[in-house]
Amino acid sequence: MKNKIQIILACVLVVAVVLACGQFSSQSASPASPSAVTAVIVPEQSVESGAEAGSSGLGDSLYPGFGNGGYDVASYALDITVDDISTSRLTAMTTIEAVATQDLLGFNLDFVGFEISSLTVNDEPADFSRKGQELTITPLKPLLKDQSFTVVIQYQGSPEKMQSLSMPVQAGWVTVNGGSFVLSEPDGSASFYPVNDHPLDKAKYTFRVTVPNPLEVAANGVLIETIDNGDTSTFVFEVRDPMASYLATINIDEFDIETMTSENGVPIRNYYSSELPKEVREPFARQGEMIDYFSEIYGQYPFEVYGSMVMNAVFESALENQTLSIYGIDAIDFEDVAETEFIVAHELSHQWFGDSISVADWGDIWLNEGFATYSEGLWIEHLDGREALDDWVKSQYADVVENSYPAPGNPSADDLFNGGVYVWGGLTLHALRLEVGDETFFEILPAYFERYKNGNATTADFIAVAEEVSGKDLTEFFDNWLYGETIPPIPALGLGN
Repeated sequence: MKNKIQIILACVLVVAVVLACGQFSSQSASPASPSAVTAVIVPEQSVESGAEAGSSGLGDSLYPGFGNGGYDVASYALDITVDDISTSRLTAMTTIEAVATQDLLGFNLDFVGFEISSLTVNDEPADFSRKGQELTITPLKPLLKDQSFTVVIQYQGSPEKMQSLSMPVQAGWVTVNGGSFVLSEPDGSASFYPVNDHPLDKAKYTFRVTVPNPLEVAANGVLIETIDNGDTSTFVFEVRDPMASYLATINIDEFDIETMTSENGVPIRNYYSSELPKEVREPFARQGEMIDYFSEIYGQYPFEVYGSMVMNAVFESALENQTLSIYGIDAIDFEDVAETEFIVAHELSHQWFGDSISVADWGDIWLNEGFATYSEGLWIEHLDGREALDDWVKSQYADVVENSYPAPGNPSADDLFNGGVYVWGGLTLHALRLEVGDETFFEILPAYFERYKNGNATTADFIAVAEEVSGKDLTEFFDNWLYGETIPPIPALGLGN
């Protein structure tokens, strides 16, 4: 319900009301709550005294400063014009539709660099200040709990280089020769748009990106319109399912575009930098089969479209951007298509585990990477049978032992994507399968997906589903597999005995 503040009191009376309301206190955000607050509360006639101010982060266990609270974003609309492709100089406007989750005098967004030329809240100019990554906004009129509001920010400049806090690589908008790409996990989105940058606040997106001809744009979601402006073209994409901010991607290059459809009707579009050889397409030929297979064991593919994008650049990684996974040329093994195909299966399976179900806290990243790694094993089993899966499990186990990977349940903030969350995390799922049996295991996975799709989950949430479906107390099992000092044995395969 929207309320209006009637400004009818004289200044003396306003001061008296403020003093009567007492001193504000602070409130830390819970990692599992998207309503955590970055805010100052304004007292007024209908607001109770003693209201609390919040922090400038959501209280994530690894990155407590990530995200902001006091509001939930419903949608972002990014209108971006690339003025100079060599420097990625942008003229941009981001429109944010949100709902206040408490009474707010001000709120924060995450945003790095650029010159802000205009900022309004509900069509009225708003005061703002900047410190580091925090953009603090004070609207002319306070926002009341449950009130919808619109923020419009116009800005220009070139994205600053950001080094991820999780590993020593550049994150966010990256400019390369003749184009650009976006790779933002976990903290790069603020490099090109103002955002509540934590997976807890998922939202819908519209991208409207104008580039000089003959460049093209590959972004998340469905391409709904391409506009020829003469010397430039505008590409309009819509993401109509909730998406975590780090998965937002805009990629600019001259592309060869390939389209296909899975047997079950999921449309697929792949973008390849036009400079790349035709052989780059080979590892992606079975994406339709992968989508249909994972839909059988996990649940129906959760989005409107899928595809992959390969840039002629070295990333040292690949990323499961929602509906459009991104790969650097270094991820493609032209001599061993099967090896790259496993990576394709890994990134695709993230659409279920990581994208549709997103972590509520970055400390639970094994829920993304362990699930995707085990999906590689399941794809091997689908193609070549259980014996091939057993061989894969043995090689994964040897990898953990040889490299002394840490347990998957306690990653560190500066090494979020360590081998433990991938390999040991994947083996945890295989061990669970052996613990509860195949029939129960393949009931647990779709039950977990169905319960938390389009939302967020924690390790405790997954364990609760596993115990509910299996009827077993799995506390000791998960304690050993997720937090133990050494990886437990797998007696059925003679591992660790």
